[in-house]
Amino acid sequence: MLIYKIFRRPEWDDFRDAGETAGAPIDLADGFIHFSTLGQVAETAAKHFATESDLVLVAVEADGLGPMLKWEPSRGGALFPHLYRTLRITEVVWDKSLPLGATGHIFPAGMP
Repeated sequence: MLIYKIFRRPEWDDFRDAGETAGAPIDLADGFIHFSTLGQVAETAAKHFATESDLVLVAVEADGLGPMLKWEPSRGGALFPHLYRTLRITEVVWDKSLPLGATGHIFPAGMP
């Protein structure tokens, strides 16, 4: 199962250069890296990145993250994937630009 992380372009560039990341400022503050499922990612983009256009959507295979990936209740009681360790660039399955269109973010084909 793929799970998704949205990065601002400078955060993504830093992650690629360093080879690993502890996440964005919100992740550092909360002590884990926030991910979303396919059914959650559009709402995450709308809620936390509503006016931001230079974003990168990253897909990661949940099963490859091991026991430090926890499924915990969050928005509306839904279970969200939270990673309690750094994320390695080698764990990224793919990355794609997530531009902002007139009615919201434009996701890759086949996504919400």
